[in-house]
Order: sequence, then C-alpha cells, then structure tokens
Amino acid sequence: MIHPQDWSNSDSEVKGSAPAGRLRSGGLRGLLLILFCALSACEPDSTGPNDGSRLGASGDVTVRAVTPLEGGEGTLEQTILWSSSGAWALQERISYRGFLGDERVERNRGDPATLAPQYASFLRDLHESSEVGIFPVGLNPDLDPTCEEEQTRYHFRIRDDRTGEEREWVRCADGDLFTADPGATTPDPEASRVVLAGQRLRLSTVGPGAGSAYEGSLPFGSLDRGDDTPLQLDGPKVFRVPAGELVQTPPGWRDLWAEHTEGDRAAPDVDWGTEMVVVAAVGERTEAGDSVAVRRILREETSTRVEVVERRPGDFCSPAPRSQHPFHIVVAPRTSEPLRFVDVAVERVPCGI
Repeated sequence: MIHPQDWSNSDSEVKGSAPAGRLRSGGLRGLLLILFCALSACEPDSTGPNDGSRLGASGDVTVRAVTPLEGGEGTLEQTILWSSSGAWALQERISYRGFLGDERVERNRGDPATLAPQYASFLRDLHESSEVGIFPVGLNPDLDPTCEEEQTRYHFRIRDDRTGEEREWVRCADGDLFTADPGATTPDPEASRVVLAGQRLRLSTVGPGAGSAYEGSLPFGSLDRGDDTPLQLDGPKVFRVPAGELVQTPPGWRDLWAEHTEGDRAAPDVDWGTEMVVVAAVGERTEAGDSVAVRRILREETSTRVEVVERRPGDFCSPAPRSQHPFHIVVAPRTSEPLRFVDVAVERVPCGI
C-alpha cells in the first residue's frame, strides 16, 4: 500500500501501508493547539484555500477501490494517495487466489508544489461545497456496507498530520477506480458523493486520459518470479489441460518445475480442471536489473491474449554485466481459446528499483 510519509520528491519509491480507521483524537498536540488558540484568541481563517482548520489541510487524501474479479477468486486493488504537499502516487495490484500477480506504482513528475493549490481547493470543496462535498451532507463514516458479489468496495479517506485525526467512508459501486459509475452506488442515497470525490481526486492527479494497466485482464497470481532461472528459456510457455481431456497434469509441467527449482521445492497446487499456468520469459539478458512480468491476460473472440512486460534499468543507470534469464510464472483461470503472446513491451525503471 502507499504510505503517506517521505513525499519530499517524486522519485522516491512508495512502499508500506496507509493506515485505515475512523475519526481519532489528535492527543497532546491537539490539546496544546486548542490551549494556544484559547490563550491568544486566535481564529482560523476560513477565507483561503490553505485554511489549516480543515481536516486534511496538512495531511493527505486517499481513494482505494477493491474490485472482485472472476467471481471473487481474483482482486484488482487500486489506490491513489494525494499529499497536501502536492505529491501523489497511484498503486495498482492484481491478485488471484490470494497470490499477488503484479503491481505497479506511478508518481507525479516534476515539482509537487505546483499541485498543492489544487489539493487545497479540492479539500475546501469536500468540506464546504453543497454540490460535491462530503461534509455538508453528513455522510456516515461508520457505515461498513456489504457489497454485491461483483461490486467494488470504494474507500475514501482524509488524514490530518497536525491533529492525528482521520476519517474514512466506504461505499459500494459498479466499476473500478477508472470506470466507477456514480449512478450505481449503494447503500445510502448520498453514496455517489464518495465515488465522485474519488473520481475528482483521480482526475486532479493522474489525469483524464489515464487508465488501468490491468484493464480487462483475467486475474492471475505469481507462483514464482525472479531475475534468473536454470531453465534458460528463450520464450514463454503455457501449461493447461484442454477441456474434456482426462489428463490430470499437462505434459512437461512437473519436469519444468523440478528443473527450475533444482528439486528444492514441490510443485504448487494447481486445479488443472479450471486453471492454467503461464511462464513468461524473454531469453538471456546481459545486464543486471532486467525483470519480466505478465501484465494482462485478455479473453478475445477467438484467442486469449497474453501481454508481457520487460523492465529494464532506465537512462543514466550504470550497467552491471550479468548473464541471466528473468522469468515470471503465474496461475490464472483456464481459457479454452488458443493463447497468443504479443510483442514484449519494454518499460524503463529508475536505477535500483
């Protein structure tokens, strides 16, 4: 999950977990602030966008959408955290059967301070606007709804560093973070405001032209992943039992796993009646830092399309010579159509990540 701390620049890696919870006391700091204002007769200036009295004025706002995939066997989790400093980060994670398949993090580029005024304006509307605000309509932050099987649990949270307070609203919606329908929200009449707040946060950070890296994908989970394997594969492989066949395990699977692990680990459990295994590989690479990832598995009319991404060290990185064979082995729901691997996409990543 995205962590709200250490956002001094856009190049730092975002790791950790953003805390969840309801409105909490700010403790000693909050009491000292109240005492200070009482003694000095200070009053908050509510006329400007940087009003420090608003919850979140010095802190962050987060929208998180958790979308079930494949009847609940898989999950797409998307989170955007926007700090009052202006910095933001988007994290996406796709999983299957509790196994993380792949994740990506995107951050703001350039000086985050240029986005701080937009954050302040957004926060002011949340507190004051009768049209798009959350606070003016008195939405219940303690509501914990049970969503329908295919609905997304939509979380919107405001956190304040100064007081230590935070408030979170959870509602149900159709569609993920990029496609949520404000007109299909539950359970209360004002639930759409939570989705609209999240949509505005998304538009103010990643922008209107952005979309999910995993849009339309079947869920998948990693069985193993790394920068080198004794298999020395030159390309991808697929293991699955065709529908209607009585074979319990695809030919070659046990041998491949034994060679890959050099006999140190038993083969993972796979329900070959409903699942398949995809092995992503791109052959030998001669520079340390190269990695491979399955990005999407898409059902099409006459085939199943598999997209693979190769991550390479970015520009200005110091190359370290090394012979290796990066790989990614995933389990996913079985498809009956022929599998088609498209050209491998290349992503440049910062040095050391």
